[in-house]
Amino acid sequence: IVSCIRKTYPDCAITLSIGERDRESYEKFFLAGANRFLLRHETADDCHYSKLHPTQMSLIKRKECLFYLKAIGYQVGSGFMVGSPYQTTENLIQDLRFLQELQPDMIGIGPFIKHSQTPFKNFENGQAQLTLRLIAVLRLMFPKALIPSTTALSTADENGRKLGLKAGANVIMPNISPYNIRKKYEIYEKKVFSGQEDASFLDFIKKDIEKIGYNIVVNIGNVVK
Repeated sequence: IVSCIRKTYPDCAITLSIGERDRESYEKFFLAGANRFLLRHETADDCHYSKLHPTQMSLIKRKECLFYLKAIGYQVGSGFMVGSPYQTTENLIQDLRFLQELQPDMIGIGPFIKHSQTPFKNFENGQAQLTLRLIAVLRLMFPKALIPSTTALSTADENGRKLGLKAGANVIMPNISPYNIRKKYEIYEKKVFSGQEDASFLDFIKKDIEKIGYNIVVNIGNVVK
């Protein structure tokens, strides 16, 4: 699939987000034509990480994968959920410091939104306002990074996407998959814009963003060092 996309659209950026793999696997995808990879570290604290993941997963492995990706040559994206279960202010400070160490090309953050069929169903959702503050902080720390204003942010606040852009985000990533299959990969419930993000509604999104004085540019958006 990656090779086919690269051949058909040679000028596009192909971004993968397929989790932890060995270095050889990452290299094969890179050689096939992928050039960006999103892998959120989720938390830079070992204890917090263990509370969020099965016992067979480790923060050491997650960080190892991120540095593999950078060594191979990917533009690498990382990030974390704001307000995730058991998260503390100290955890957020550790996250920012880890990002300083990693120096990612992309940084994805959004509020935690619970799902009724997970072990975290009784936790409170993350706050949109705190997410916006952290986007602003990240823009100051990483002035050239690609920072999306996420769908999760718009789910937490109906004006979240536009507020995210005003706070310092510079990317939006519409979900263009057919509406009738989205339940198959539902990450959280009540996801906003579920009927307005397929290809036929891209014009709607452009006009919506223009209301706050921004114009959408559709190009490769390479990170400038």
